[in-house]
Amino acid sequence: MKLADITTRLAGLGGAKWAVHFAARDRIEAGEDIIEMTIGEPDVPVPDRLVAASIEALNAGRTQYSNGQGEEGLLQALADRYTQRIGRPFGPENFLCLPGTQTALYAVMMGVAETGDEVLVGDPMYATYEGVVRATGATMVPVPLRDEHGFRMQAHDLAAAITPKSRAILLNSPHNPTGAVLSRDELQAIGALARQHNLWIISDEVYEDLIFDGTTFCSPLALPEIADRVIAVASISKSHAAPGFRSGWCVGPAAFCEALLPVAETMLFGNQPFIADMTEVAVREGSPVAAGMAARFSARATRLRDRLQAQSDLAVHMPAAGMFALVSAKALGLDGEAYAWALLDQGVAVMPGSAFGDGLQDWVRVALTIPDDQFDQAIDRMLTHAKATQPQAVAS
Repeated sequence: MKLADITTRLAGLGGAKWAVHFAARDRIEAGEDIIEMTIGEPDVPVPDRLVAASIEALNAGRTQYSNGQGEEGLLQALADRYTQRIGRPFGPENFLCLPGTQTALYAVMMGVAETGDEVLVGDPMYATYEGVVRATGATMVPVPLRDEHGFRMQAHDLAAAITPKSRAILLNSPHNPTGAVLSRDELQAIGALARQHNLWIISDEVYEDLIFDGTTFCSPLALPEIADRVIAVASISKSHAAPGFRSGWCVGPAAFCEALLPVAETMLFGNQPFIADMTEVAVREGSPVAAGMAARFSARATRLRDRLQAQSDLAVHMPAAGMFALVSAKALGLDGEAYAWALLDQGVAVMPGSAFGDGLQDWVRVALTIPDDQFDQAIDRMLTHAKATQPQAVAS
């Protein structure tokens, strides 16, 4: 039987990128001692206040159908939050509530791109980005994020990739997998190109609350000269340690949200009201766990860098935010794929950088979200492997 073209466009873009992770899970189930550092799960449970709010809403009967845009209380809470954070007025008409950042990103991409278009995406990138672009029929155009620029997108690299078919720029700041955070000046330069070439800017800001000390976050929503072309997506998955609740949103021009509403309604006609009520509490009260997570993740990244670079030839890229650090095994004569499988044999599961684009062929992504004792044990195993593998060890 014939299948739709979307199945061909998305072939190989799902679970295939997570082969090391799935292999690690199989070994764990078989009883092997594997320290899992592949997925960025928050290292704390959902705050009790949010669990209680969802249960209260369930007990109050908040299980009926919702409308396609979102519950009134949550929409107003989001408007108040963004008005305060961004410094210009937002209203409920600037939002659509959707189940998680991933669904919001999919819906937004469906609203701005189609067959024959091109979407500019930084490489490396989060593993699902190619899929959400290809799903629309558009072509993803990688823009190199270079190590020498801290993996932050540079306007001159972006300009070189723009063609008459370009329709949108997909940004991710704070960035997964590199932890890079774009500066206001960098965003202004990118925004100038978007204005010059009449492009949308889609900004994935799910790690906004996991900023490390010494770093300042700026959203392109805060730049008035491009406010009419910026759409941001976010959720409570990372900030409130609530990924399983699947509660997110997109924010942008009211006319865009109005036009996208039928797309959202076709995908899912209204979120669950009891989850919306819990999310309203989360948005209004802020996160009681984000600051602690950011401090722990920053400390673990520092410890990873200090120990690996002092005791081996491994190189570590320090993140400025988020849940991950990057380790390069190039000095060991290994690319990221080979290094990830070699570490798995040593009892450490990490993600090969190639899962996130061509720009990380020599790197692996290490989750910073496991307890400190396990994290330090994983570093010990990485050092043992490095000392047995690096060129001077072989030569001796």
